[in-house]
Amino acid sequence: MKLLDWLEDRTGYRHLLNEALYERIPGGARWRYVWGSTLVFTFSVQVITGIFLWMAYSPSAQTAWESVYFLQYQVWGGALLRGIHHFTAQAMVVLLVLHLMQVVIDGAYRAPREINFWLGLVLMQIVLGLSLTGYLLPWDQKGFWATRVATNLMGLVPVVGEKLQQVVVGGPTYGHATLTRFFALHAGVLPGLLIAFLVLHVYLFRRHGLCAKQPAKHPDCEFWPDQVLKDAVACLAVLCVVLGLVIIPPFLHQQTGDPGVPFYIGAELGAPADPADQYSSARPEWYFLFLFQMLKYFPGSSEVVGALVVPGLVMLVLAAMPLVGRWKLGHRFNVGFLLVLIGGASLLTIRAWWDDHYGPASADYLQAVADADQDSERAAELAAGGIPPEGAIALVRRDPKIQGRKLFAAQCAQCHDHRSEPDKANPADKDKPPARDGAPRLAGFASREWLAGLLDAKQVDGPDYFGPTSHYDGQMVDFVKETLPEWKPTEIEDAIIALSAEAHLPEQAEIDARDKDRIAAGVALIKDEERCGGCHKFHDAGQGDGAPDLTGYGSREWLLAFIANPAADRFYGKHNDRMPAFAPHEAGSPQNQLSPTTIGLIADWLRHDWNGRAVDHEKVPQ
Repeated sequence: MKLLDWLEDRTGYRHLLNEALYERIPGGARWRYVWGSTLVFTFSVQVITGIFLWMAYSPSAQTAWESVYFLQYQVWGGALLRGIHHFTAQAMVVLLVLHLMQVVIDGAYRAPREINFWLGLVLMQIVLGLSLTGYLLPWDQKGFWATRVATNLMGLVPVVGEKLQQVVVGGPTYGHATLTRFFALHAGVLPGLLIAFLVLHVYLFRRHGLCAKQPAKHPDCEFWPDQVLKDAVACLAVLCVVLGLVIIPPFLHQQTGDPGVPFYIGAELGAPADPADQYSSARPEWYFLFLFQMLKYFPGSSEVVGALVVPGLVMLVLAAMPLVGRWKLGHRFNVGFLLVLIGGASLLTIRAWWDDHYGPASADYLQAVADADQDSERAAELAAGGIPPEGAIALVRRDPKIQGRKLFAAQCAQCHDHRSEPDKANPADKDKPPARDGAPRLAGFASREWLAGLLDAKQVDGPDYFGPTSHYDGQMVDFVKETLPEWKPTEIEDAIIALSAEAHLPEQAEIDARDKDRIAAGVALIKDEERCGGCHKFHDAGQGDGAPDLTGYGSREWLLAFIANPAADRFYGKHNDRMPAFAPHEAGSPQNQLSPTTIGLIADWLRHDWNGRAVDHEKVPQ
């Protein structure tokens, strides 16, 4: 065609195609040669998907998570796009290792290919840098804290470590400047460097050709079509694996219905990053786990050895391979060193995983992971209702389902347990006797099931109720053990139903509405001064003689007042057993206690009232 002839005259494209497609392959096409092509393919996928991700991304500490959430949950195909980008990055790491193994085993680093081998090592470092910088960009808890740990290692560099860390972080603290710098590195600097070094790498590869064993067992061939076909099949296989990793999790969730399998397509998106909230389940990506595990063997001041000296020596040995490999014995050393290096990194990775799942601290870690998964799901649920101008972090910080659990762990868990099945949740505690300086278990507080245990003679003075307190041999325990058995079983059930209905628990709203008649009967029993009213005040009846007022028992208002001051006359008064007042209630009270908003979050979490009203006034009920 004249058009093609015109293009050839102006560009010489036919010559370029001939150079690219008809390169001689000594010994014929082989599957072992596909790794370089698959790396170029995966990088191309990263560039294409990265550009589309960039179109939806807003790089700021107040909008990054929000824009990724929008892409993940609102944009058609956005989750698939994120998943492909995420897992292709991991595929690149695997392909890098395979390519390095092929080059070293084949001796393709020997003269005249030394410089090209060194360029490959530089490319490997750039790829790892892309993985590290991209980890932070969603600005979620996992990425934020893992990046913080990684950048803290820079501070170990002698003399310039602290300044280097500040340059990377963008100041003394992690925030908006950190995110923008990592984004500039991930989307601009590092891809540009990778393209530049990749061009040099391919140029030198074309200049020196393939390194094949001599004499060749098969006749020579040209790059097109035999090797191209093998490269294309390998690239297709990589793409299929990546797509499988993207779609398998939701498929498993739909097939098994297992709540333990996270329900998301592609890459995970955790809760928004919160610098004030320590993230106990932070771990680097799997391909950095070996370094994470190795640092455990270099505690304290020796950490610099594991973080800098050992990796530096490894890179030095890798860089020296072209020089050492000039001799047959040196080549064998290089191959052995690489295999030992890969084997050691694999063992460290497996050990890190084992420690997390079966080690001494595995229970705490797995609980932290479960909590993080719940927070992620809850954050997405909250964001679906609308994100305020101050960002999604505001939704998380005032959500009782997320913050209530954390506040309870920080303020209440020293005395109170909140596990529904303590022995199963922590087998190590199964045979431990209850501590007398403890407090009642609060899982399901004020529910019918919880109250049924309280009024059970076998449980009332046990570790879940009054057993860990000074009331374990008090009037209430005597009443349950000696007097309550005289009641009819239906009367006990009616009293439980009526008292639990005072809490107005959201999870019991339907059955409370259904049991109005039994609630009325139970109210009459509780008011009866010959029964409960002799000690407890209940609405307009009862004595209130040294026992808590049961009016509104377990309700939000009741809990706010009780947490604020359990020693108030309305509750335990002088009989209060060591529970502190968490809000100032009189002149001279400590001023470092919990705010009304904080108390409200704890109360809502205990009640499972995820739509609880925020307490925005200065005082809680007394």
